[in-house]
Order: sequence, then C-alpha cells, then structure tokens
Amino acid sequence: MTLDEIRSFCLSLKGVTEDLPFDEETLAFRVGGKIFVLTSISEPKTVNLKCDPDRAVDLRERFPDDIFPGFHMNKKHWNTVSVMGSLDHKQIRELIQHSYSLVLDSLSKNVKATLI
Repeated sequence: MTLDEIRSFCLSLKGVTEDLPFDEETLAFRVGGKIFVLTSISEPKTVNLKCDPDRAVDLRERFPDDIFPGFHMNKKHWNTVSVMGSLDHKQIRELIQHSYSLVLDSLSKNVKATLI
C-alpha cells in the first residue's frame, strides 16, 4: 500500500486530520485530536496502529512476519503493520478502520458531536 493510498483512506474517515507532530518524516492521522495512525512520509513500509490488546496478540501470532508490537509505542495497545508484506490492501484498511474506531469510541460525547 502506498502513502497516497493510506492517506486517501485515512482522510476518507469522518473527522480525520493529518499533521507532522514529531518531525518532518513522521505523518500522524488523528480523530478528535488523538492519533490512530503513524507512518513515514518518505517511504511507508509500516504503519503504527492502535489495536485492542487481545486482538493485537492474536494478530501478531497469525501474521508474525507482518505484524509486530508497536515500534516506539505502548506494545499492549499498538501494532506496527507492514504494508509491503503478505497482508492485502483490504486487510490493512480493516486494521486502520479498527484503530480509528478504537480512538473514536474513546472520545467524549462532546468531542464526538463536533465530528458529526
């Protein structure tokens, strides 16, 4: 999956913004001000995605070559997912959607109301 494909999918989700919060290389996608995707601008080989802790463990066991504990993230709640490996675009989009949903669900009612 290319950066343009990742970016296009993320920005198609309601209330999503993008920024470079850490450096000129690391692109973040947020909903309600909270990050749900991190990736590299120059050559995205991986994305960091929020994940339900039980599902994160299951995914790492099922896809040991493509899904790892989140690099520089809380390993319990984040996975690093290869976008260049055996996962197809549909699977990657579903994992991005899961990350988005987790973050969206964690937002207050007031913040959610501003996104509608």
